[in-house]
Amino acid sequence: MDVPLPHLDRPFDYLVPDTLDADARPGVRVKVRFAGQLVDGWLLERVAESAHPKLAYLEKVVSPVPVLAPEVAELARAVADRYAGSLADVLRLAVPPRHARVEKDVTATDPADAGATPPTAADPTPVDPRGWRDYPAGPAFLRALTAGRAPRAVWSALPGEDWADRYADAVAATVAGGRGAVVVVADARDLDRLDSALTAVLGPGRHACLSAAAGPARRYRAFLAARRGDVPVVIGTRAAMFAPVERLGLVAVWDDGDDLHAEPRAPYPHARDVLLTRAQLAGVAALVGGYARTAEAQLLVETGWAREVVADRATVRARMPAIAPTGDDPHLARDPGAASARLPSLAWTTARDALRADLPVLVQVPRRGYLPSVACADCRAPARCPHCAGPLGLPSAEGAPACRWCGRVAAAYACPECGGRRLRASVTGARRTAEELGRAFPGVPVRTSGREEVLATVPAGAGLVIATPGAEPVAEGGYGAVLLLDSWALLTRADLRAGEEALRRWLAAAALARPGSAGGRVVVVADGALAPVQALLRWDSAWFATRELAERRELGFPPAVRMASVTGVADAVADLLAGAALPDGAEVLGPVPADEGRERMLVRVPRARAAALAGALHAAAGQRSARKAADPVRLQIDPLSLF
Repeated sequence: MDVPLPHLDRPFDYLVPDTLDADARPGVRVKVRFAGQLVDGWLLERVAESAHPKLAYLEKVVSPVPVLAPEVAELARAVADRYAGSLADVLRLAVPPRHARVEKDVTATDPADAGATPPTAADPTPVDPRGWRDYPAGPAFLRALTAGRAPRAVWSALPGEDWADRYADAVAATVAGGRGAVVVVADARDLDRLDSALTAVLGPGRHACLSAAAGPARRYRAFLAARRGDVPVVIGTRAAMFAPVERLGLVAVWDDGDDLHAEPRAPYPHARDVLLTRAQLAGVAALVGGYARTAEAQLLVETGWAREVVADRATVRARMPAIAPTGDDPHLARDPGAASARLPSLAWTTARDALRADLPVLVQVPRRGYLPSVACADCRAPARCPHCAGPLGLPSAEGAPACRWCGRVAAAYACPECGGRRLRASVTGARRTAEELGRAFPGVPVRTSGREEVLATVPAGAGLVIATPGAEPVAEGGYGAVLLLDSWALLTRADLRAGEEALRRWLAAAALARPGSAGGRVVVVADGALAPVQALLRWDSAWFATRELAERRELGFPPAVRMASVTGVADAVADLLAGAALPDGAEVLGPVPADEGRERMLVRVPRARAAALAGALHAAAGQRSARKAADPVRLQIDPLSLF
């Protein structure tokens, strides 16, 4: 039943009246009477007998369309158990809301007139490996997909690689073997790119796109097309991780380190882990790819669950741009101000040389806006809102300082420390950077790509592109120079994944540059001795992921261990943990402050006891909901943020 109460997380038996016998098939939406109310539910199975002597009747079959596939129901149960959640919560993520008009239109169409050919077990047709030849294990991976086997790969993409084409090759190989595929990407821009690549390889009408941004009608139409077997391939954002595909042969995720893959709704599953669980349950192939490698992906390699697909070092050196830091000793000797300058001389001359060569320049700035943070110009004290103590920022050159928390304007701001009224920049945003570089290079077109407008591509020729991480457009022929500014903003975050995230964002931007042999250069404004910078200089994310995983093993952090976060008011958190039969060896850490006056406790166990931990926490949550405890508690397994 679609009831968000942990103690009701189990199947219930109902009698099926004769009038509903034909429509009451496994997988349909139904309505049942429970506790005097009519509630929604899912029909999971039809059986001849029940162990319960007295049963109520099924009230209604909402729709005769069996939208919940048996394999998806099995996956949803496994995901709920993995994340200490309820099956009803997972099914709300797995099956989009019903759209009656779309359902009527689709069911009125004869499947033979759908215009698409579902996957069949025909003789496999070899797929040209093309770009996969740059990776020694790449062609063998495609051959295994075509032959119907289940290879598992962790792929580290080369600089300048068209990842969408490589994924399209893998999907085409799977379809050639008579099977289907599910591919998940982080955002709409990546989805558009993959959509174009698949259309070019498979032809139109051979795949469906599932995305919450598409709207209820289009999303439900694409979902029904996959459920009916009209298309062999489904691609999408995290909404597609549960997509029903007939004869599934491959699950794939691109850039699994992107936080957009983490579902913000209970039970907070991660798309990568859902797809890997699906690969394990169904015995199908898996592909985890990216320019960077996460510690979770490295764990798959080290445990032998997956094999890495990487290029040899000679190929990497030939494809990568020339990368230089500004904080190493030779550059500091030539430019002593490089340690504190936002745009050191090396970065400035690199941009100037690329523009003179009529090549575009990409500038990555971690913060959006104009001046997201300001300080007193006299005493350097951070400027705070007099009402809520939130940070003040400037929205534009002519705008008045305003609070980033409550939005109040502080036009008459005076520093409480020294009484000064002049403000200076503490953090510079993308729009201010574009303004400054526009003055430094007059006559050069300046484009910005960020939250307000994300550019997909930019033309070749001299030009400046100022972009926030994740919004970098692709330049025709590649960028002549890529400048990675304000590295401190990424590296000094109080986050377990700060170094990993910084490297991921840098590699994604640097991958858009031309090879060094063609004049491509990358400048990172950071100390060259730092581990993430070293990994960038060598283009070796596998080395950094190995180092990161080893450090987390030593310190006892995910993914080396399984960790649960329990957040709520102090009494509620203590109540839940007191009622939880935690497995042997469990460590309870905390409490630490959380937002809105709540606190957080962390529970750490070895990976071998992960299932026991999730089961204990879910059972304890069920006990609290059964006795109608007033204060809610949020349970998260391996959350992205631990601090």
